[in-house]
Parts: sequence; C-alpha cells; structure tokens
Amino acid sequence: MPLLSADTPFFIVLNHASGSGDGRAAQLQMQELLTAQGRRHEFFVVEDPQQIARVAERAAETAARQSGAVIAAGGDGTINAVAQATLPTGRPFGIVPQGTFNYTPRSHGIPLDVEQATLALSSATIKPMQVGLVNDHVFLVNASLGLYPQLLEDREAYKSRYGRYRVVAFWSGLMTLLRDHRQLVLEIEHDRERELVRTPALFIGNNALQLERAGLPEAEDVQNRRLAGVLVRSAGSLDLLWLALRGALGQLAGAERVRDFAFRRMVVSPHRRRQRPVKVATDGEIVWLKPPIVFAVAPRPLLLMIPAPAQPELSG
Repeated sequence: MPLLSADTPFFIVLNHASGSGDGRAAQLQMQELLTAQGRRHEFFVVEDPQQIARVAERAAETAARQSGAVIAAGGDGTINAVAQATLPTGRPFGIVPQGTFNYTPRSHGIPLDVEQATLALSSATIKPMQVGLVNDHVFLVNASLGLYPQLLEDREAYKSRYGRYRVVAFWSGLMTLLRDHRQLVLEIEHDRERELVRTPALFIGNNALQLERAGLPEAEDVQNRRLAGVLVRSAGSLDLLWLALRGALGQLAGAERVRDFAFRRMVVSPHRRRQRPVKVATDGEIVWLKPPIVFAVAPRPLLLMIPAPAQPELSG
C-alpha cells in the first residue's frame, strides 16, 4: 500500500461546474492553503463537463508517474469520474467535497467545508474503500436502471433552468414520479438464483449512509464485499410517490412493493429484446451499456484518504 508523507504531491481535479458553489474561489482557497503548507500540488481544471474523464485520466497518470495522490474537488459525478481513473493506478485518492449530497465524503468523516477538507488531506490516513462496478464503470454510491436515470435526467434539466438547489431537485423528482412510467421486464441472476421480474426501477447501493437513511438493512452488507439490491415491484405513480416518501423518512424496509437483498454479483438482461444499449445511472451520471449488465464488487479497493484520528489530550 502506498504511503503518504509530507513530500507526496497532490494532483487535484477540480470541476468548476460542481454544486452551487464557486469553483474558482475554491481553487484559490485550496491553492493558498497548500502553498502555505509547502505541499507540492497541481490543478487539473475541468471547464467542460464533457471532458472530465479525460482530465481525470491525465491527473491519475501524472500521479502514477510521480508517486502522488489524486484529489477530486467536486460533487458525486466528479468524484466518480476521478475514482474511475484512479482505481487502476493504486494511488491514494482524496476528496474535497463541492456537491449537493456528498454521500461518499460524509460516510467517511471528510469535512464538507473546503478549508477543513483541504487541511485534512495533509495529515490523512489511508482507508481501503469498497468500489462497485457495473460492467467496467465504477460507482461509489449507487447505480440503477429504469426510473432513477429518468429522475436524474429530469433533475439536470430543471437545474440548468432554475439553478442547482435542493428545492429544485425535490420539485423535479416530484414531477417525474407523477408521470406514467414504462415497466422493465428483466432477467436477473444473482447468487445462483435466476428470475424474471417486471419493475419500473432497479437500484443498486454501495453506500451505507444512503442505505441507512432509506431504512434498508443492507447498509451493513456493503461493508463486507456485498452490494445492496432494491427492486420495486410493478407500481403506479401514486405508489412510487408513497415509496419515495417512505424512503425520505427512512422507512423503506418492509414496504409492500419493495424487495431488498444483498448480493456479490448480479447479471441483468432485458427479456426477449434485442441487445440494445441500456440507460444506467452511476453516482448521478448517465451511461449507456450493452447487455448483459453485470453488477459486482471491484477486485481491488480504492485507497481513500480520510482525516487522521484526533489525538487524545494528555492530562497533566
């Protein structure tokens, strides 16, 4: 496992478009703090979201050559893209959160404030973190088929028009849930079980905090090389709205139209349809994948940089 030291350079992928904050102000603040610490660093700035994967790959390649750490400064989508590029290199991976939900940093005690998160990097320790894979795409928080990708697309459309605020995300989600939805017919195989299901949504979780907040017992399973599957049985708009409310209240477990289960590997294919690409959401980003869709835990963990434990005060 690579070690962190005062000489480890930081290669920072910063997305100016993440969240509702000012990316340029965050960059200046981080630069001042790291310079004051004498920490060698370099920014790889993302101005065009379409280029984030390419920028992240450049940063990860540079870190691999110079024995550095890769830092993602942005929201869940930015963190996902940088993790995708960093995982194969085996280099340490740090986060300076700038998103709306920030499930990954919040799950691991990483400060949400730019200054505090930046300062924490210099004294960080390494914690291996489980990574989910859907085909060859990384997800740290969740991946899904069906309704949830549509929710994300609608949310981005609303946010581009009205701004990147939580109330906008809530309103767009409400409008999406109230529309009619196409039911997916899927062939699913996991843990030696095979079944045919009809569902508007299949959700795969890899983040204990998000699962706990929805009230799902699989939160503990994602700590032990397993993923959490959430399958919504065929449901109308009002049923989906009620399920969304139960999830927001942390009461999704035991809901009549929800089946949740833990698994290590799952293969999903559309039933009796040509093998057209399927729309899949990964950590809030949309990708099109050719079936079969395979969900599994990555064979190697991501080496996450987390704040060092507080040292106990010595009594006199």
